[in-house]
Amino acid sequence: MSKKVAVVTGSNKGIGLSIVKGLCKRFDGVVYLTSRDEARGKAAVADLNKQGLHPEYHQLDVSDRESISKFRDHIQEKCGGIDILINNAGFANANNIDFSYDFEENKEIIDINFKSILTIQELIFPLVRDNGRILNISSDCGHLSNIRNKYWADRLSSKDLTLKDILEFVDWFLEGCKNKTFKKEDIADGGTIAAYRVSKVALSAITILQQKELLKRNISVNSMHPGFVQTDMTKGNGFLSADQASETPLYIVLDAPDSLKGAYIWYDGKAVDWYDCNGEYYFKISTYIEQLVSADKKQNI
Repeated sequence: MSKKVAVVTGSNKGIGLSIVKGLCKRFDGVVYLTSRDEARGKAAVADLNKQGLHPEYHQLDVSDRESISKFRDHIQEKCGGIDILINNAGFANANNIDFSYDFEENKEIIDINFKSILTIQELIFPLVRDNGRILNISSDCGHLSNIRNKYWADRLSSKDLTLKDILEFVDWFLEGCKNKTFKKEDIADGGTIAAYRVSKVALSAITILQQKELLKRNISVNSMHPGFVQTDMTKGNGFLSADQASETPLYIVLDAPDSLKGAYIWYDGKAVDWYDCNGEYYFKISTYIEQLVSADKKQNI
Protein backbone atom coordinates (compact mmCIF):
# COMPACT_ATOMS: atom_id res chain seq x y z
CA MET A 1 0.00 0.00 0.00
CA SER A 2 1.40 3.42 -1.01
CA LYS A 3 2.20 5.99 1.65
CA LYS A 4 -0.03 8.97 2.21
CA VAL A 5 1.29 12.25 0.82
CA ALA A 6 0.76 15.90 1.79
CA VAL A 7 1.94 18.84 -0.33
CA VAL A 8 2.16 22.50 0.69
CA THR A 9 2.98 25.10 -1.96
CA GLY A 10 5.01 28.19 -1.11
CA SER A 11 6.14 26.65 2.15
CA ASN A 12 9.73 27.75 2.74
CA LYS A 13 8.55 30.49 5.14
CA GLY A 14 5.55 32.02 6.88
CA ILE A 15 2.27 30.16 7.25
CA GLY A 16 3.31 27.54 4.70
CA LEU A 17 6.39 26.59 6.70
CA SER A 18 4.38 26.38 9.91
CA ILE A 19 1.84 24.13 8.18
CA VAL A 20 4.67 21.86 7.04
CA LYS A 21 5.96 21.71 10.63
CA GLY A 22 2.54 20.76 11.90
CA LEU A 23 2.07 18.10 9.24
CA CYS A 24 5.49 16.61 9.99
CA LYS A 25 4.42 16.24 13.62
CA ARG A 26 0.89 14.90 13.04
CA PHE A 27 0.46 13.51 9.52
CA ASP A 28 1.20 9.81 9.05
CA GLY A 29 2.87 10.04 5.68
CA VAL A 30 5.28 11.97 3.46
CA VAL A 31 5.18 15.78 3.66
CA TYR A 32 6.47 17.90 0.76
CA LEU A 33 7.87 21.36 1.40
CA THR A 34 7.97 23.23 -1.91
CA SER A 35 9.23 26.65 -2.96
CA ARG A 36 9.95 28.74 -6.02
CA ASP A 37 13.55 29.38 -4.90
CA GLU A 38 15.37 26.07 -4.47
CA ALA A 39 18.12 27.38 -2.20
CA ARG A 40 15.62 28.91 0.22
CA GLY A 41 13.52 25.79 0.18
CA LYS A 42 16.43 23.51 0.95
CA ALA A 43 17.59 25.88 3.72
CA ALA A 44 14.11 25.64 5.28
CA VAL A 45 14.28 21.84 5.13
CA ALA A 46 17.74 21.85 6.72
CA ASP A 47 16.41 24.00 9.57
CA LEU A 48 13.47 21.63 10.10
CA ASN A 49 15.89 18.69 10.11
CA LYS A 50 17.67 20.32 13.06
CA GLN A 51 14.30 20.31 14.85
CA GLY A 52 13.91 16.58 14.21
CA LEU A 53 11.41 17.07 11.37
CA HIS A 54 12.04 15.54 7.96
CA PRO A 55 9.91 16.76 5.07
CA GLU A 56 10.77 15.97 1.47
CA TYR A 57 11.67 18.86 -0.83
CA HIS A 58 10.88 19.68 -4.44
CA GLN A 59 11.13 22.94 -6.35
CA LEU A 60 7.74 24.30 -7.41
CA ASP A 61 7.01 27.67 -8.98
CA VAL A 62 3.22 27.88 -9.19
CA SER A 63 3.42 30.59 -11.86
CA ASP A 64 5.48 28.35 -14.17
CA ARG A 65 3.63 25.58 -16.03
CA GLU A 66 6.83 23.64 -16.71
CA SER A 67 7.74 23.66 -13.01
CA ILE A 68 4.28 22.36 -12.10
CA SER A 69 4.58 19.64 -14.75
CA LYS A 70 7.93 18.51 -13.38
CA PHE A 71 6.51 18.35 -9.87
CA ARG A 72 3.50 16.37 -11.10
CA ASP A 73 5.78 13.86 -12.83
CA HIS A 74 7.90 13.51 -9.68
CA ILE A 75 4.89 12.84 -7.46
CA GLN A 76 3.40 10.43 -9.97
CA GLU A 77 6.64 8.44 -10.16
CA LYS A 78 7.66 8.51 -6.48
CA CYS A 79 4.32 8.53 -4.66
CA GLY A 80 1.53 7.69 -7.08
CA GLY A 81 -0.80 10.33 -5.67
CA ILE A 82 -1.58 13.05 -3.12
CA ASP A 83 -3.88 12.91 -0.09
CA ILE A 84 -3.59 16.51 1.13
CA LEU A 85 -2.88 19.53 -1.07
CA ILE A 86 -2.58 22.98 0.47
CA ASN A 87 -2.32 25.79 -2.08
CA ASN A 88 -0.56 28.40 0.01
CA ALA A 89 1.74 30.18 -2.46
CA GLY A 90 0.74 33.80 -2.93
CA PHE A 91 2.01 37.28 -3.62
CA ALA A 92 1.18 40.85 -2.58
CA ASN A 93 3.09 44.11 -2.78
CA ALA A 94 3.22 45.22 0.85
CA ASN A 95 4.94 48.45 -0.22
CA ASN A 96 2.00 49.58 -2.33
CA ILE A 97 -1.31 49.47 -0.46
CA ASP A 98 -3.01 52.28 -2.38
CA PHE A 99 -5.01 51.65 -5.54
CA SER A 100 -2.76 51.30 -8.57
CA TYR A 101 -3.45 51.17 -12.31
CA ASP A 102 -0.07 49.42 -12.81
CA PHE A 103 -1.18 46.74 -15.25
CA GLU A 104 1.94 44.54 -15.10
CA GLU A 105 2.05 44.46 -11.31
CA ASN A 106 -1.69 43.80 -11.02
CA LYS A 107 -1.46 41.05 -13.62
CA GLU A 108 1.43 39.41 -11.75
CA ILE A 109 -0.60 39.37 -8.51
CA ILE A 110 -3.57 37.79 -10.28
CA ASP A 111 -1.41 35.30 -12.19
CA ILE A 112 0.24 34.02 -9.01
CA ASN A 113 -2.75 34.11 -6.66
CA PHE A 114 -5.46 32.93 -9.04
CA LYS A 115 -4.37 31.87 -12.52
CA SER A 116 -1.78 29.47 -11.06
CA ILE A 117 -4.59 27.56 -9.36
CA LEU A 118 -6.11 26.82 -12.75
CA THR A 119 -2.85 25.19 -13.86
CA ILE A 120 -2.59 23.27 -10.58
CA GLN A 121 -6.20 22.16 -11.03
CA GLU A 122 -5.39 20.88 -14.50
CA LEU A 123 -2.09 19.15 -13.69
CA ILE A 124 -2.07 18.31 -9.97
CA PHE A 125 -5.71 17.75 -9.00
CA PRO A 126 -5.89 14.48 -11.00
CA LEU A 127 -3.25 13.12 -8.60
CA VAL A 128 -5.38 13.81 -5.53
CA ARG A 129 -6.74 10.49 -4.33
CA ASP A 130 -10.39 9.79 -3.60
CA ASN A 131 -11.36 11.11 -0.12
CA GLY A 132 -8.45 13.57 -0.27
CA ARG A 133 -8.48 17.15 1.00
CA ILE A 134 -7.58 20.35 -0.85
CA LEU A 135 -7.28 23.71 0.90
CA ASN A 136 -6.87 27.02 -0.93
CA ILE A 137 -5.38 29.69 1.32
CA SER A 138 -7.39 32.81 0.54
CA SER A 139 -7.81 35.90 2.72
CA ASP A 140 -10.40 38.25 4.15
CA CYS A 141 -9.62 40.04 0.87
CA GLY A 142 -11.19 36.97 -0.74
CA HIS A 143 -14.64 37.43 0.76
CA LEU A 144 -17.32 38.61 -1.68
CA SER A 145 -17.98 41.70 0.45
CA ASN A 146 -14.75 43.12 -1.03
CA ILE A 147 -16.61 43.64 -4.32
CA ARG A 148 -18.84 46.72 -4.37
CA ASN A 149 -19.75 46.62 -8.05
CA LYS A 150 -23.31 45.26 -7.97
CA TYR A 151 -23.14 43.61 -11.38
CA TRP A 152 -20.10 41.55 -10.43
CA ALA A 153 -21.25 40.86 -6.87
CA ASP A 154 -24.51 39.47 -8.28
CA ARG A 155 -22.80 37.48 -11.01
CA LEU A 156 -20.22 35.93 -8.69
CA SER A 157 -22.88 35.02 -6.14
CA SER A 158 -25.02 33.20 -8.72
CA LYS A 159 -25.71 29.55 -7.91
CA ASP A 160 -25.01 28.93 -11.62
CA LEU A 161 -21.50 30.39 -11.37
CA THR A 162 -19.11 29.23 -14.11
CA LEU A 163 -15.38 29.51 -14.78
CA LYS A 164 -16.26 31.93 -17.59
CA ASP A 165 -17.84 34.27 -15.02
CA ILE A 166 -14.70 34.28 -12.86
CA LEU A 167 -12.33 34.76 -15.80
CA GLU A 168 -14.40 37.64 -17.15
CA PHE A 169 -14.46 39.23 -13.67
CA VAL A 170 -10.66 39.16 -13.56
CA ASP A 171 -10.41 40.46 -17.14
CA TRP A 172 -12.83 43.29 -16.30
CA PHE A 173 -10.48 44.46 -13.58
CA LEU A 174 -7.29 44.15 -15.64
CA GLU A 175 -8.79 45.85 -18.68
CA GLY A 176 -9.94 48.66 -16.41
CA CYS A 177 -6.39 49.05 -15.14
CA LYS A 178 -4.90 48.99 -18.64
CA ASN A 179 -7.37 51.61 -19.91
CA LYS A 180 -7.45 53.53 -16.60
CA THR A 181 -11.24 53.24 -16.56
CA PHE A 182 -11.51 51.15 -13.39
CA LYS A 183 -13.34 52.89 -10.54
CA LYS A 184 -11.95 52.57 -7.02
CA GLU A 185 -15.51 52.60 -5.70
CA ASP A 186 -16.06 49.15 -7.23
CA ILE A 187 -13.79 47.67 -4.54
CA ALA A 188 -14.25 47.94 -0.78
CA ASP A 189 -12.16 50.28 1.36
CA GLY A 190 -11.50 52.81 -1.40
CA GLY A 191 -9.91 50.33 -3.76
CA THR A 192 -6.86 49.68 -1.59
CA ILE A 193 -4.85 46.60 -2.64
CA ALA A 194 -7.47 46.08 -5.36
CA ALA A 195 -5.53 43.50 -7.37
CA TYR A 196 -4.94 41.36 -4.30
CA ARG A 197 -8.65 41.53 -3.43
CA VAL A 198 -9.69 40.60 -6.97
CA SER A 199 -7.21 37.69 -7.07
CA LYS A 200 -8.39 36.29 -3.73
CA VAL A 201 -12.10 36.72 -4.50
CA ALA A 202 -11.46 34.80 -7.73
CA LEU A 203 -9.64 32.10 -5.74
CA SER A 204 -12.52 31.77 -3.26
CA ALA A 205 -14.99 31.60 -6.14
CA ILE A 206 -13.09 28.92 -8.06
CA THR A 207 -12.99 26.84 -4.85
CA ILE A 208 -16.79 26.53 -5.09
CA LEU A 209 -16.55 25.17 -8.64
CA GLN A 210 -13.68 22.83 -7.75
CA GLN A 211 -15.75 21.33 -4.95
CA LYS A 212 -18.67 20.66 -7.30
CA GLU A 213 -16.35 18.93 -9.76
CA LEU A 214 -14.63 16.74 -7.15
CA LEU A 215 -17.64 15.91 -4.99
CA LYS A 216 -18.20 12.61 -6.81
CA ARG A 217 -14.76 11.47 -5.58
CA ASN A 218 -15.51 12.65 -2.03
CA ILE A 219 -12.62 15.11 -2.16
CA SER A 220 -13.05 18.11 0.14
CA VAL A 221 -12.13 21.51 -1.34
CA ASN A 222 -12.28 24.54 0.94
CA SER A 223 -10.83 28.06 1.07
CA MET A 224 -9.95 30.03 4.17
CA HIS A 225 -8.86 33.35 5.63
CA PRO A 226 -5.82 32.58 7.83
CA GLY A 227 -6.05 35.82 9.82
CA PHE A 228 -3.81 38.87 10.04
CA VAL A 229 -0.51 37.02 10.30
CA GLN A 230 3.01 38.18 11.09
CA THR A 231 4.74 37.36 7.79
CA ASP A 232 6.88 39.09 5.16
CA MET A 233 3.68 39.92 3.29
CA THR A 234 2.49 42.04 6.25
CA LYS A 235 5.99 43.34 7.06
CA GLY A 236 5.94 41.29 10.25
CA ASN A 237 2.74 42.88 11.56
CA GLY A 238 -0.33 40.94 12.60
CA PHE A 239 -2.41 39.49 15.41
CA LEU A 240 -1.21 35.92 14.90
CA SER A 241 2.18 34.27 14.61
CA ALA A 242 2.65 31.91 11.67
CA ASP A 243 2.48 28.94 14.03
CA GLN A 244 -0.80 30.17 15.51
CA ALA A 245 -2.21 30.81 12.03
CA SER A 246 -1.34 27.26 10.94
CA GLU A 247 -3.69 25.70 13.49
CA THR A 248 -6.88 26.16 11.47
CA PRO A 249 -5.42 24.94 8.15
CA LEU A 250 -4.16 21.85 9.98
CA TYR A 251 -7.58 21.32 11.52
CA ILE A 252 -9.27 21.57 8.12
CA VAL A 253 -7.04 18.99 6.40
CA LEU A 254 -6.53 16.62 9.36
CA ASP A 255 -9.47 16.84 11.76
CA ALA A 256 -12.49 18.54 10.20
CA PRO A 257 -15.62 16.45 9.59
CA ASP A 258 -16.02 14.99 6.13
CA SER A 259 -19.09 17.19 5.68
CA LEU A 260 -16.95 20.36 5.51
CA LYS A 261 -16.92 20.88 1.77
CA GLY A 262 -16.90 23.93 -0.48
CA ALA A 263 -16.77 26.30 2.48
CA TYR A 264 -15.09 29.65 3.09
CA ILE A 265 -13.58 29.36 6.56
CA TRP A 266 -12.49 32.09 8.96
CA TYR A 267 -9.22 31.86 10.89
CA ASP A 268 -11.10 30.63 13.98
CA GLY A 269 -12.20 27.50 12.11
CA LYS A 270 -15.81 28.57 11.56
CA ALA A 271 -17.39 28.56 8.11
CA VAL A 272 -18.83 31.97 7.20
CA ASP A 273 -21.25 33.01 4.47
CA TRP A 274 -19.05 33.93 1.51
CA TYR A 275 -22.09 35.28 -0.33
CA ASP A 276 -22.86 37.96 2.31
CA CYS A 277 -22.02 40.99 0.15
CA ASN A 278 -23.07 43.43 2.87
CA GLY A 279 -21.12 41.78 5.67
CA GLU A 280 -18.13 43.26 7.48
CA TYR A 281 -15.78 40.52 6.37
CA TYR A 282 -13.80 42.60 3.85
CA PHE A 283 -10.24 43.62 4.62
CA LYS A 284 -9.88 47.10 6.15
CA ILE A 285 -6.63 48.85 5.42
CA SER A 286 -7.00 50.84 8.66
CA THR A 287 -6.29 47.64 10.58
CA TYR A 288 -2.99 47.24 8.75
CA ILE A 289 -2.00 50.89 9.26
CA GLU A 290 -2.83 50.71 12.97
CA GLN A 291 -0.50 47.75 13.28
CA LEU A 292 2.30 49.64 11.48
CA VAL A 293 1.88 52.66 13.75
CA SER A 294 1.84 50.44 16.83
CA ALA A 295 5.01 48.66 15.69
CA ASP A 296 6.78 52.00 15.07
CA LYS A 297 5.85 53.21 18.55
CA LYS A 298 7.24 50.06 20.13
CA GLN A 299 10.51 50.48 18.23
CA ASN A 300 10.84 54.07 19.42
CA ILE A 301 10.21 53.30 23.09
